[in-house]
Amino acid sequence: MMSRKLKIGITCYPTLGGSGVVATELGKLLAEKGHEIHFITHSIPFRLGQYHKNIFYHEVEVNNYYVFRYPPYDLSLASKMAQVATMQNLDLLHVHYAVPHAVCAYLAKQMAGSGLKTVTTLHGTDITVLAQDESLKSLIRLAIDESDAVTAVSKDLIRETRELLDITRDIDLTYNFVDKRIYYPRDTSNLRGDYATNDEKILMHISNFRPVKRVGDVIDIFKRVNDHIPTKLLLVGEGPELSRIQCQIREMGLEDRVHFLGKQEDVAQVISLADLLLLPSEKESFGLVALEAMGCGVPTIGSTAGGIPELVSHGVTGFLSEVGDTADMARNAVRLLTNESMYEEFSKACISRSCEEFCNERITTEYEKIYYRVLGMEAELPMQACHG
Repeated sequence: MMSRKLKIGITCYPTLGGSGVVATELGKLLAEKGHEIHFITHSIPFRLGQYHKNIFYHEVEVNNYYVFRYPPYDLSLASKMAQVATMQNLDLLHVHYAVPHAVCAYLAKQMAGSGLKTVTTLHGTDITVLAQDESLKSLIRLAIDESDAVTAVSKDLIRETRELLDITRDIDLTYNFVDKRIYYPRDTSNLRGDYATNDEKILMHISNFRPVKRVGDVIDIFKRVNDHIPTKLLLVGEGPELSRIQCQIREMGLEDRVHFLGKQEDVAQVISLADLLLLPSEKESFGLVALEAMGCGVPTIGSTAGGIPELVSHGVTGFLSEVGDTADMARNAVRLLTNESMYEEFSKACISRSCEEFCNERITTEYEKIYYRVLGMEAELPMQACHG
């Protein structure tokens, strides 16, 4: 039985960040399957890319009325959601992050009518950071409880959501994913020489350089590894910790061994330059960058924080250590980089695991089943295997 195609509104943070990447890529994949996708955000999602006949963008414009001390973006977003839902006859709103997006979706539903359904995906910061604030707990709980369906990107995030907010409702586990048409091992032989010689290994860290990423640990791991084997470090991204890290690198005399690449859009090409990804985070609800690396055949040296152990299989696709144990992380990195046969096994396992557990076809189908369920529609959608 073929279920009818849906009209879906998607709201996310449209700039750099894992949640925005996943939301945008999901919208593109749903559009490829014939669904009509309406992005409702304050700017065009940076991963949206080229024109697609089934994708539409609706800009949220903020009222700058002089009485308001702060522009009321949340109210403008809720109003725009309701407007688009009514004009386009949307079946549902899929929002990424409980605050403010799920709260706005709740308001939009009151304006547009009960026929509009809402699906909320929790990505992490809305729970691991915002839910720690007592003044926001009731609001986040309301947003979650009033959603027609709630998904989370890891078992650990579901556990934390229940513990912090005393949530008892069902939460669907729906992992993040990679599109295998994009994330596969790229040939970077013509680029690698720009950063390292033939006898040097390349370590990489990609993040928004916030304190929870523990980028200082990245530098410490790199220094320890470089003491044993010649290594270069590529740092990708920007954020508040960047200036401090630059000072740390200068103080350690490592300037000539570290390259700052800034923000990069073609992540698959960049990751394919690396031999190992470093992810020593203090908090990480899922660790999308580790999955992107996995798709490109690059093992991860990381911490056991949050959902990382659900993604990185210790001793199979990478090695995990306790948060802050940079000595153990460095030992594991050296172990992998100096054992060619072990490295090849890990690299192959990375590609296989990303395809079997976290491929785009599988996760997109899981979301479709959730949509049809909340709409009370019959849907026979077979679980998809990843091809490629």
